[in-house]
Amino acid sequence: MNSSLIPTSVLETERLLLRQWRDDDYEVFAEINADPRVMAFYPNILSPAESDELADRCRDLIAARGWGFWALELKRSGDLIGLIGLNQPQHRLPCSPCTEIGWRLCFEHWGKGYATEAGMRALQFAFEMLLLDQVVAFTTVTNRRSIAVMQRLGMTDSNRNFKHPALESSHALSEHVLYSITRSDWKLKHPLNHEGATQQR
Repeated sequence: MNSSLIPTSVLETERLLLRQWRDDDYEVFAEINADPRVMAFYPNILSPAESDELADRCRDLIAARGWGFWALELKRSGDLIGLIGLNQPQHRLPCSPCTEIGWRLCFEHWGKGYATEAGMRALQFAFEMLLLDQVVAFTTVTNRRSIAVMQRLGMTDSNRNFKHPALESSHALSEHVLYSITRSDWKLKHPLNHEGATQQR
């Protein structure tokens, strides 16, 4: 499907909304990006200006094509708890060109299954709306929590570790794992999601 034809999307799960960014998200997002625990597997924490720039890029891409790294909202409270969604990496990677799934959640909401729940919905969108053949995910080899989420999403290790081009090859975070899932594997592993998941709004 031509992504330019897809309207700006709000995706819903039992507990979460994946939606377009709003002005009042920015302050909370900056707090998330300034938390050393959240950013432990990134080269640096982000300044408020850098965080705002990232939110702007996410917002602009969603406005332009209807999808991207969505703001992640907790339905029961309306609170922003991070981002999750799909992206086309600009760096040259072993899988390029490709579409990745990624996430970043507020530390206080770790361990509650939100990344997996929202990630399932984002993959459903990728395979049923965008009709992608494959989605990838990558992180530094020491980020066991994110790797565990990839595995819960049904993704498998490609055994093609690589040095991320945005980092010096000697950097402690340089070596990355590369996970992937195909549309056919998604349908086999998640038949209930494929046949009767929560609808797009």
